[in-house]
Amino acid sequence: MQAGRDAGTDDTAGPAPAGPGAATAAGAATAPGAATGSGPATGSGAGTGSGPAFGARLMAPLLLGSLLNPINSTMIATALVTIGQDFHVGAADTAWLISAMYLASAVGQPSMGRLADRVGPRRVFIAGALTVCAAGVIGTLAPTFALLIVSRVVLGIGTAAAYPAAMAVLRGESRRTGLPTPRQVLGRLSLAALGSAAVGPTLGGLLAATAGWRAVFAVNVPLALLALLGALVWLPADRKGARPGRAGPAAGSLDPLGIALFAAALTCAMVFLLRLADPQWLLLAPAGMLAGVLVWWQLRHPEPFLDLRMLARNGALMRSYLRQGMTYLVIYCVLYGFSQWLEQAYGASSFQAGLILLPMSLAAAVCSLVGARTKGIRVPLTVAAVCLALGSAVFLLLQGTGPLVALLCAGALFGIPQGLSATGNQTAVYAQAPADGVGAAAGLQRTAQYLGAITASGLIGLLYGQRASDSGLHEIALIGIALGLLLLVLTLADRGLRPGSTGSGS
Repeated sequence: MQAGRDAGTDDTAGPAPAGPGAATAAGAATAPGAATGSGPATGSGAGTGSGPAFGARLMAPLLLGSLLNPINSTMIATALVTIGQDFHVGAADTAWLISAMYLASAVGQPSMGRLADRVGPRRVFIAGALTVCAAGVIGTLAPTFALLIVSRVVLGIGTAAAYPAAMAVLRGESRRTGLPTPRQVLGRLSLAALGSAAVGPTLGGLLAATAGWRAVFAVNVPLALLALLGALVWLPADRKGARPGRAGPAAGSLDPLGIALFAAALTCAMVFLLRLADPQWLLLAPAGMLAGVLVWWQLRHPEPFLDLRMLARNGALMRSYLRQGMTYLVIYCVLYGFSQWLEQAYGASSFQAGLILLPMSLAAAVCSLVGARTKGIRVPLTVAAVCLALGSAVFLLLQGTGPLVALLCAGALFGIPQGLSATGNQTAVYAQAPADGVGAAAGLQRTAQYLGAITASGLIGLLYGQRASDSGLHEIALIGIALGLLLLVLTLADRGLRPGSTGSGS
């Protein structure tokens, strides 16, 4: 199914004409059989979706749920040393607390998006909140390190539900009201993720210092319960029946075999990427074999987990995934590599390193808001690519005895693409995804981001070795310059982002 609008259009504009069988991407027009904007859709659950469109009641649980994944990705960083001491394990073992959640989230995001598209986003959001509660309890009470890793896997699955479900809820609200989703609404989701990831290390350190590292897990219980309560009271009820415009026994298929094959292939690939310093070449064989079987199965299934034919036709969506992965590969290289360099080569304490990185977080938050108020997509993504290259060039000049102002400027330069690319690519995916598959499409966007994050972790280990150094940072900078320039070329050459491609400039 083709997207009905091009990514270059303003999200507040009306839909462009769609091809045969296509659905409008912004939800201003309905797919066949979808609920119209005359009133709230009916279905099970207490929510009715009444009230102002995209108002505070609708957004509150969506924003709270969407911050749980990014804040848990960073909050544990400042508790790893204490956890290792309590369980008598080293840094290589505690690193699995981070990797386990990344792996679970990378698989869980599109899987939860698939469920949201099939059984309803409200149900998936509620199930995810309950899963986060369970993960918080398991982690708080875990008597062994292995069970602690299990809690992080469960946490990754549970927190993976909120973002794709939120995107599907917003698409449903567009159908209910007959209004397109405002760009500012999508920007708030990006800001929630960026802001929570930025405060995560500080919050984790505060909890670990005052109440012990188990509080880092326990805090998920009240946060998830608040999101659950908001969802039960304010989220609109899911529509009855199968996905819009489909009928027959295949309409509600979740394709569990496709999900399992995707999870297995992705796990093999991501474990390989995590160990680039000591490549596990044997993992490539099962990864390739599983990927081949996955493609074979998806092309034959009537309702595949991954609609490969749609992805092959929707080049704009695939390019958005590619931009997301490449951008976050550079961003995470900087986020993790720069912080290690500050402590080990520059001589900063962990607290001082956090303060030096503060301009990056502030710039990301501000640019996320700016990106949300920008009508087009091409210009913000172009600026993001330029800043990635420029920021990397500044890193190429840094030395262990360099001036503090250079460090602050380099960090701020990387905050700009973090904010602009987050809102730009999110808006592009929302516009380019099929109207009845926005949850799965949003989940795959996050999968691309996690692939970039895990590749960055592997590269940092490969380039730094046992200790961060100036030469390792400069090699990271060279990679950043190359990828930034490549992103610039891809963005400028992308016809789907050109001004006036659908009658709207950027």
